Amino acid sequence: MTKKYRYLFGPVPSRRFGRSLGVDLTPYKTCSLDCVFCQLGRTRHKTVVRREYVPTAAVLAELEEWLKSDGRADYITLSGSGEPTLHSRFGEVLEFIRKNSTIPGALLTNGTLLNLLEVQDAASHASVVKTALSAWDQGTYNWFNRPYPKLRFDDLVEGQKDFRAQFKGQLWLEVFLINGMNTMVPDVQKIAALAKEIGPDRIHLNTAIRPPAEDFVAADFVAALPKERMEPLTRLFCPPAEIIGEYHSAYTTETRATQAMILSLLQRRPCSARQIAEIYGMHGNDVSKYLGKLMRSRKIKAERRNASLYYSALKVEG
Repeated sequence: MTKKYRYLFGPVPSRRFGRSLGVDLTPYKTCSLDCVFCQLGRTRHKTVVRREYVPTAAVLAELEEWLKSDGRADYITLSGSGEPTLHSRFGEVLEFIRKNSTIPGALLTNGTLLNLLEVQDAASHASVVKTALSAWDQGTYNWFNRPYPKLRFDDLVEGQKDFRAQFKGQLWLEVFLINGMNTMVPDVQKIAALAKEIGPDRIHLNTAIRPPAEDFVAADFVAALPKERMEPLTRLFCPPAEIIGEYHSAYTTETRATQAMILSLLQRRPCSARQIAEIYGMHGNDVSKYLGKLMRSRKIKAERRNASLYYSALKVEG
């Protein structure tokens, strides 16, 4: 994507969705949760108020232009800087994607608002809805996800069950595992039992592969669960869970990336040099050149996590 868009980003590498064009419908870190593992850091605006945070007409105009000028991606995903279902008209964006493109539309949601009928109706326009479940009661929900005070764990589960009952597309459920927090077999069994009640088509086990941006990450409070410990846990779920694998995309056509494009990508999410090379079809040497310039100009930082080096944009104060 050579043009600078305000509400679209990428396509970015996604381990679930391949080459994914992101659609950002909320200001940075506007969310109903403040999860300890979030790669974007602490939630700045924790809320459950639904409104038109960004102009829908402008989002649709950008999508229309992108579809005409590029239009190559495995998915178009509503994701990005916050919780997309907080946007009161997100369903119109999904409906536009369905009517104007052959690319499937995906909604990446934490599921906190799926107990609302209007949110269920809007989400039904997606081809894939990915929700989340990483706790098993109100106490662990409060500890792990740090929800908006009025949110109840029972409503999170019931909302997802109600949505599954009427949704005709693919429902995927992510279970995020943090070593020492929710990884004991009895605890995972409790999550698995709730997941079975929800009835997703696919269940993904994820862990802290990318560096979270919490202050206590340096103390390894948010620690990844090794793959050899995750594998036995997959069999506790029905259907059996999948461990999120490496990035793969059907699109390998070369893309001319610029330094600005790479910086824009890293402002949205941390990435390794390999991921940047894959998404833009670049040689590793070229990626290193751009990353070096961005490091020297103090626009990005590097952090080692699980034997990989991830790059992310430094926040500009002001």
